[in-house]
Amino acid sequence: MKINAIDLKIGNIIQHNNGLWKVAKLSHTQPGKGGAYIQAELKNIITQSKSNERFRSAESIEKIRAEEIEHQFLFRSGDDFTFMNNQTYEQIILNNDQVSEETAKFLVDGMEVSIEFYDEKPANVNPPENLIVEIAETEAVVKGQTASSSYKPALLTNGVRVTVPPHIETGDKIKIHTKDLTYIEKSK
Repeated sequence: MKINAIDLKIGNIIQHNNGLWKVAKLSHTQPGKGGAYIQAELKNIITQSKSNERFRSAESIEKIRAEEIEHQFLFRSGDDFTFMNNQTYEQIILNNDQVSEETAKFLVDGMEVSIEFYDEKPANVNPPENLIVEIAETEAVVKGQTASSSYKPALLTNGVRVTVPPHIETGDKIKIHTKDLTYIEKSK
């Protein structure tokens, strides 16, 4: 299926340079001179090599249709991740090369995930779009700063760094968007 580069999302699988690549990171740049472009960090599904590519915003890209199957994450043992198919109860074991480092940080025993299969081989593991996580460490609130629209850095209990509003404190639970690690709201 052909899509414009502007419609690329993190986690998409694309056909590029005679290979299958997963989009790991994206940034949209609109320089003062010239046309806008998309800077994408791609990871080859088979070789696990990385590549940085630039695409013009209107450039046509072949997005691969992968079959998404819901699984439950059971546990991690060393470099292996064990998942169970929710319909057939079959277990599948994926290694560090098949589960991205970013995704691995969010996996919790019993979590529902979506695994994309291409040619009956696992190609991508997608955690839930939104997750509730706990703040392990953040800067203290400075009086009068809470009304400001500025964000401050915070470290989650899983080691991921995010930015949060000034009123968020250590120990608070927040809801974040897992694709781009953006703060959504404070949670209970």
